[in-house]
Amino acid sequence: MGDEKKPKAPVSGVWSTVKPFVNGGTAGMLATCVIQPIDMIKVRIQLGQGSAAQVTSNMLKNEGVAAFYKGLSAGLLRQATYTTARLGSFKILTSKAIEANEGKPLPLYQKALCGLTAGAIGATVGSPADLALIRMQADATLPAAQRRNYTNAFQALYRIGADEGVLALWKGAGPTVVRAMALNMGMLASYDQSVEFFRDSVGLGEAATVLGASSVSGFFAAACSLPFDYVKTQIQKMQPDADGKYPYTGSLDCAAKTFKAGGPFKFYTGFPVYCIRIAPHVMMTWIFLNQIQKLQKGYGL
Repeated sequence: MGDEKKPKAPVSGVWSTVKPFVNGGTAGMLATCVIQPIDMIKVRIQLGQGSAAQVTSNMLKNEGVAAFYKGLSAGLLRQATYTTARLGSFKILTSKAIEANEGKPLPLYQKALCGLTAGAIGATVGSPADLALIRMQADATLPAAQRRNYTNAFQALYRIGADEGVLALWKGAGPTVVRAMALNMGMLASYDQSVEFFRDSVGLGEAATVLGASSVSGFFAAACSLPFDYVKTQIQKMQPDADGKYPYTGSLDCAAKTFKAGGPFKFYTGFPVYCIRIAPHVMMTWIFLNQIQKLQKGYGL
């Protein structure tokens, strides 16, 4: 019939494959632009610079507003690698699992397994950028003679590779991967489960469902990952002493010494700020991702 609308051309197979990765990375980068100052404060607290109020006051007084965005290039690069890989991988893994489950919703444990796997993949890909980010954020806390003074993320990666060897780019990758697995298990599995609950059981609309599920996802991501994030930060920022000896031999040694020195709650140093940093980033990532998907759907992509 002449007045019938022509069906839209099918989306290419290549785009269908890469779309989850592009969408995830874009959403993560947009969220990072908003959350970078809180992330900087969190790192300074973990490095023993004081409370959130003290760190903020000292940074404004001694370094200026620009200090809150130091390492932004590394943060964006990290999202372009880490979040691209983890969200894209999670989407593909869950889609394959749903197919194997004959189209039925996945139980929570299968979502958790998909989240763990996606987190490991993303962290392995994004570990070099994560190392550069931590070093750039921690640089101002070091004595002047020990500062690395990286100008941007790419220069940091080049200098690390040139001065310390290519494998040094994955320094601290072990705790990074473990932390990412814990974070993504909490973030990804709880989000999908919460969406089903708020949408199907409570009957909330789309906007309320995304907001509610994002909030739950952010809390569980923070609670599951902070102990591993604390150890990762200590490993990545450590410097050798005058004899060339590092304070920790590895992540297990760091965890044992931390537990001995301060007990289990030491691992949750800076939890309020960490939760404030992680939860909004997780929430904004999901909200941005939802809006990106709606925009693409409107254009038939």
